[in-house]
Amino acid sequence: MSETANRVIVASCLILLAIIAAWLERHGVSAVYWLSLIVGAWMIFEFISCMWKAPRDVMFSGKNLVLFIGFLALLGLDFVSLMTIGRRPMIILMILVIVCAADIGAWFFGKIFGGDKLWEKISENKTWTGQIFGVVCGTLASVMYGHMFLKSFSPQLVWIGISISLLSQYGDLTASFIKRKMKIKDFSNILGKHGGIIDRFDGWIYILPLMLYVIM
Repeated sequence: MSETANRVIVASCLILLAIIAAWLERHGVSAVYWLSLIVGAWMIFEFISCMWKAPRDVMFSGKNLVLFIGFLALLGLDFVSLMTIGRRPMIILMILVIVCAADIGAWFFGKIFGGDKLWEKISENKTWTGQIFGVVCGTLASVMYGHMFLKSFSPQLVWIGISISLLSQYGDLTASFIKRKMKIKDFSNILGKHGGIIDRFDGWIYILPLMLYVIM
């Protein structure tokens, strides 16, 4: 299966999951809250498992241990954030839609137009062109989300789209950096060729604490 097909399938599954969760929410089931907590808890478990399996020379080489503990603390902060944000399903669903749009836009247009690498030592495929188009696609998704579900337009939706799109891409880069330090391709193989839960939700890691700060 091609990389294009893989990305389309993953994005489609996430969107379908969001639709099902939204439908359950309308029928009084706190699906978004519990699903978000499961994802957050599994990300922590997954990373601890990676730390446990990592060779000792990798874990205790240079500043690696401090780096890994810092990343684990960030995942813990994400889980704490989800305990509050998860009770606001429209926010969680909005984040999911924007991150998916930004990810697909960055990959698709980056592949078409190429250009200078964003951070080649960490991720060989990411380009500045991809980042720009990722932000554009994520911002458009934010505006469309507001139109479809909130039945209104607000300039804040533009800033939300830009912020979430940028942070999602830097979350992806951070996860890639951690994987390089651990000398692994994916955090797990629970999703087969798509890797682990962190590999699919790494765009959340900086967004969730920011959203918690905004709504508090």
